[in-house]
Amino acid sequence: MTAEVTEGTQAPDFELPATRDESIRLSDLRGRPVVLYFYPRDNTPGCTQEGQEFRDLYDQFTALGAEVLGVSRDSLKTHQNFAAKHAFPFPLLADTDEAVVNAYGVLKEKNMYGKQVMGIERSTFVIDADGVIRHAHRKVKVAGHAQQVLEEVRGLAG
Repeated sequence: MTAEVTEGTQAPDFELPATRDESIRLSDLRGRPVVLYFYPRDNTPGCTQEGQEFRDLYDQFTALGAEVLGVSRDSLKTHQNFAAKHAFPFPLLADTDEAVVNAYGVLKEKNMYGKQVMGIERSTFVIDADGVIRHAHRKVKVAGHAQQVLEEVRGLAG
């Protein structure tokens, strides 16, 4: 188990395959803010709503120079279908070997229908242009979350 990633610490670097036929390395995005959001599963109601809220505000994020990245353990193929279905303009990253969810400490034991299973705890990290985590949200409630994150990114610019 890795140490919990907290505000004020350097964001763990990683490279993952992403939709749009790219591979994304976090450190390649230095010089601009990054919104890194972890979600449990493609095509589920909460994850769909969260992605749609980030999609609807995406132009405002990019106007601030920020990039939005969604991460789950789903396959690249599932991500591509999910992104296409909902017209997500930002990349979805496939962490199929769970290295990144473990590095960020978002893989947690959950109770699902009376069984203990390992799953992603919906979490978002706002990373500044120097690669430092400025805001860490865990156990995210979807409604209005993307708007709150947008305000935090605005605060970085100020």
